[in-house]
Amino acid sequence: MALRVYNTLTKRKDDFKPIVEGKVGLYACGVTVYDLCHIGHARSAVVFDIITRYLRFRGYEVTFVKNYTDVDDKIINRANKEGVNITDISERFITEHDMDMGSLGIKRPTVTPKATENIDGMIRLIQVLMNKGLAYEAEGDVYFAVDKFKGYGKLSGRDPEEMMAGARVEIGEKKKNPLDFALWKASKENEPWWESPWGKGRPGWHIECSVMSSRHLGETFDIHGGGEDLIFPHHENEIAQSEGATGEPFAHYWIHNGFIRIDNEKMSKSLGNVFTIKEILKGYHPEVVRFFMLQSHYRSPLDYSDDALKEARAGLARLYTTLKGIKDRLAGQRPSGAPSDGLTGRAKEIFDKLEDLSRRFVDAMDDDFNTARALGSIFEAARLLNTYTTEKGFKATPHSIFILKTAEDKLLELCDVFGILKEDPDAFFRKSRVMEVQKRGLDVKKIESLIKERNEARTVKDWKKADDKRALLAGMGIVLKDTAAGTTWNFDL
Repeated sequence: MALRVYNTLTKRKDDFKPIVEGKVGLYACGVTVYDLCHIGHARSAVVFDIITRYLRFRGYEVTFVKNYTDVDDKIINRANKEGVNITDISERFITEHDMDMGSLGIKRPTVTPKATENIDGMIRLIQVLMNKGLAYEAEGDVYFAVDKFKGYGKLSGRDPEEMMAGARVEIGEKKKNPLDFALWKASKENEPWWESPWGKGRPGWHIECSVMSSRHLGETFDIHGGGEDLIFPHHENEIAQSEGATGEPFAHYWIHNGFIRIDNEKMSKSLGNVFTIKEILKGYHPEVVRFFMLQSHYRSPLDYSDDALKEARAGLARLYTTLKGIKDRLAGQRPSGAPSDGLTGRAKEIFDKLEDLSRRFVDAMDDDFNTARALGSIFEAARLLNTYTTEKGFKATPHSIFILKTAEDKLLELCDVFGILKEDPDAFFRKSRVMEVQKRGLDVKKIESLIKERNEARTVKDWKKADDKRALLAGMGIVLKDTAAGTTWNFDL
């Protein structure tokens, strides 16, 4: 099955055919660096991280470009409010952004250009548009003339004539048409500026991404992406100015991820329901956040809540339990390297199902990066392996050890596409336990003291006292497991 991608431009799933065989150029719009990143930024970052990982898994050489918008009204306003330079603001939040992305296991893009490093290229592109009659200057501002570009609205599906109905030019604007958008803005007091043929000023938002993407990927490249809120006007305007200047297609495939909703409401600072990545990671392991997003198709809206994260944590814990079961069985064993064609019976059955797992995983991901279906195939394999490693009569034979090592390698290889199962299982459970203790405001020493008292009661066969202590711990959400090596505890994750 060929990789098929839902293309916002064509409004259908298209077979993916890169411009250069074996290579992919991908551009995703980055953040405006004026504040901490929130869960909405995390979704877009995780989506395009997984897309990039999967393309590489499929053997493509991917050049992934993701920018920083480091000059913008919001950055300027914050800088003026704090009495600092815009560079102080942008560099501070670029650092914070990179720390957040690193915490989430996001692989660094191939190139991370900054808008302020590409001003000359923006001025050159604007001049080309003016020379072609697609842009005009008005008292130091430069606007793109939307009515001069045929095909405006093809990405968003909006009709320019319908958009004109009821539209008006705002007070203070100098554009001829309400739909025209700024390519260059004349400098104002307390704003940064650069010299240009139209006087001192700074670039408009849309021109930045056109220049940064084409600089690193060429005038026409394979994939352009971002959140669905960028379809109009940002990406529509990018197409108009880029294709207006070159006469060539800008990007062949447009990929957009869905919104994050908070408890079924739109995320909004005015509603006070914006959660930063740093806040979320105080209570949940980073892989839980990734897993939460994997469970839904990237184009679907995603409802964020504490309950949803708890469910994601439980799902991820099941996979880590499977991995731990395999590792425990393999402990001290040396894989035999037994050839797969020498397997018989139950071992052959398990091996064949593991081989089928890879096919179903690829089929799901080839269907417009359907992570939810691909994840389902991994859970099927996990259930199979749990049964195999715990069934009565299991023995560590050369064939069974070969099967388990094959399973471990396969599980880690496929989950690497999702950026999960990167921890040692014991480390994952330990970190999750510590986070939950902190969230619930519990005392680890108190928990361990109660467990000790219970075990002492069991030793002297005071079953009522032991049961009372266990019930007390259960009321705190703590699950005990008695083993030959002693009692371990965890939360019902």
